[in-house]
Amino acid sequence: MDERVVSTDRKFASRVDWNLMRTFVDIVRAGGIGAAARQLNKQQPSISAALKRLEEHVGATLLRRTAAGVEMTAAGKAMMALCEEMLESARMMPHQVAQATRRVEGIVRIQMVSAIVSPELDEALASFHRRNPAIHIEIRVSPWRQVLDALERGEVEIGIGYDGGDRGELVYEPLFVERQQLYCGRSHPLFGYRVGRLNELKDEGFVLTGDDEIEAITRLRRRYRLGTRVNGLAEDVNEARRLIVTGVGIGFLPVLAAEDAVKAGKLWPILLTEFEPAYDIFLLARAQPSRDTATQLFIDEVYRRIRAQRRS
Repeated sequence: MDERVVSTDRKFASRVDWNLMRTFVDIVRAGGIGAAARQLNKQQPSISAALKRLEEHVGATLLRRTAAGVEMTAAGKAMMALCEEMLESARMMPHQVAQATRRVEGIVRIQMVSAIVSPELDEALASFHRRNPAIHIEIRVSPWRQVLDALERGEVEIGIGYDGGDRGELVYEPLFVERQQLYCGRSHPLFGYRVGRLNELKDEGFVLTGDDEIEAITRLRRRYRLGTRVNGLAEDVNEARRLIVTGVGIGFLPVLAAEDAVKAGKLWPILLTEFEPAYDIFLLARAQPSRDTATQLFIDEVYRRIRAQRRS
C-alpha cells in the first residue's frame, strides 16, 4: 500500500477544516457554486477556493461543473452521504445530551387521523415515555386534510395520516400500508354474502366519513356511483363503524380498525379481498422546522422503529 495514502488517511480528521464540508454540502444543495455563493452571501471565488481545498484534502475530484451547475462524482456522492450524516449528528447533539442528562421536558403535539392501528407507533410511544417521563404527549384527532393544514401552519410538528398529493414543505416517512374494506352490520341483508361487482351496490344506503374519506375511496365510490344514498355520516372512523354495526348503512372502514368487530360477528366484509383499496399512511413532519428537543427525540424514536421493522 502507498505510504503517502496511509499518512493522508491518518491525518485527515485532524487537518481538515469542517467548514469546508459544510460549504461542499451548500454547493450541492444549491446546485452550483454561484448559487451557493448567493445563498451564503459570499464571493464566488471564496466558495470555489473552499471546494478546491476540500478536494486537495480528500485527494479526489468531488464535483464537475456542467451547463446546469455541478454534478457529483462517485467520490462526491460518498462525501455528500458522509457530510449529511455528520451534520445530522451535530444537529442532534444537544437533543441527545439533554436526554442523557434526563433534563428533557416539554410537550410533543401529534395530530392524526382516527383509528390508526400501528404496533410500531404504540411501541415508540411506550419506549419514548419510559425514557422521557417528564415529557407530556398530546394527541389530537382530525380528518386527514386538517392534519396537513395544521402541519403547514406550524400548529403541530408531527402528523400521522394520508396524503394523496406531495407537498414539498412536508417530509414523508411511510408508516404502514392501510387497506379498506366495505362492511355491513349483522342486521343487513348482505351479511354473509360477498360481492364481486361494485355496481351491484349503487342503490344501497351508505355511511360516509365526510372530510375524513380517503381520496382513493372517493374515486372508487364515484366510479361505481356508490353512496348516492346517504344513510349516515361520521367524520371519525370509530363513529362510522358504530353506525355500520348498528345497521344504519354499509360503509368503507380500514381493515385493521374493523378487525375486532369482524371477529365478534358484528361486521361482515362485503368485497372480495382483491378489490380492497390500499394506500400509505405516513408519519409527517415539516421539512424546515425549528423543533424543540422533546419533539425531535420522539420523531427519532419513531423513525428508528419504522426503519428497523423494514430491515427485519
